[in-house]
Amino acid sequence: MDNNRYIDFEAYERVAEPHKREKASVWRTAIGLQDVDGLKVSDYLKQTAIKHIEGDITIDEVREQLRAYYISKSTHDEDDAAKEEADRVAANIAKLLGEKSFSLTALEMLNIHRHLFEGVFRHAGEVRPYDISKKEWILQGDTVIYGRAADIHEALKYDIQQERDFNYSGLSYDQIIAHIVDFISLLWQNHPFREGNTRATAVFIIKYLRSCGFKVNNDLFANNSWYFRNALVRANYRNPSRNIEPDKSFLTLFFRNLILGEQNELKNRYMLIGYVGDTPTSTPTSTEQVQVGGNQFITEKENIKRLIVVVGEQKMSVKEMMAATGLKDRKNFLEYTLNPAINEGWVRMLYPDSPRHPRQKYLLTIKGKGLYSGLRERESKGTGISDSQA
Repeated sequence: MDNNRYIDFEAYERVAEPHKREKASVWRTAIGLQDVDGLKVSDYLKQTAIKHIEGDITIDEVREQLRAYYISKSTHDEDDAAKEEADRVAANIAKLLGEKSFSLTALEMLNIHRHLFEGVFRHAGEVRPYDISKKEWILQGDTVIYGRAADIHEALKYDIQQERDFNYSGLSYDQIIAHIVDFISLLWQNHPFREGNTRATAVFIIKYLRSCGFKVNNDLFANNSWYFRNALVRANYRNPSRNIEPDKSFLTLFFRNLILGEQNELKNRYMLIGYVGDTPTSTPTSTEQVQVGGNQFITEKENIKRLIVVVGEQKMSVKEMMAATGLKDRKNFLEYTLNPAINEGWVRMLYPDSPRHPRQKYLLTIKGKGLYSGLRERESKGTGISDSQA
């Protein structure tokens, strides 16, 4: 195969086999996220990534080859340090996004930063010991007020514990997205590290949303990483002297595209303080963005809808779910109802690390709870759960 024809990765996502498309999508995100700090990866990284996508080398071999490349490089350019950072961090992001494990804890956030910047920053995974400010273009040189260094550990633990304890039951699609936006804004505003906060936050959120049942479209992060960062800035910027309050609408548009499949315009200039000009549009055909897929709270599968309604707010065993749905054949129930519901992110195990746990139960994910609320609402209006738009 001529690897050079796929150097942009997008062609890979269009024509390659599914497992290669998934790897290419991860690499596009890993490379695209370097934009938040104005970094560009080298051609060597792209060529090495292609070898990984093709299955010729493992992700750990990619990382080792990058390390050896920069050690043995005979000629040095003035941007070598920046490219080495971009290359090594991109490879680390690709490794983390290729792993399924995740825990919603402050330690996970610290570990993600450590894994991303190991060998790049001496302080990888360490909380910053001093207060910071950053001049922002979209704030006309002003800065967000970031978390106090002395409070970071406790603030990070508190914000994540609040999310762990939050009950998404009964919330509409809009309310679920609004809460996710609130959580992400708080998480990022802590800015717990000296450098690399947005990249670490993005990886944390991608993995968290996956654990909630959502399919995270990597293209959205790959194509709009700078927008993502600026939207976080505006969501946390307050200037009473100029009557400016935090504005989460830009970040909300990003996540509505991600979760609901909308095609809202994502343009950085709209976020510039004092911007006067055209305004963002939110019609399905008015954007330059790639179509990101449909509403993730919708399924056409009637058996999954019935399962969602049966489980509701409960934790149920396989036997209990079969009895409630009136199904007798355990094998068919697992193959055609429960396993698809788990694979599509509607239902999760109570003990995911121990599938054969003697007290194993099943419950709805956040995504599943969103569908459940929608189905109940439609049922109350008399339209029934079989409506394909539920």
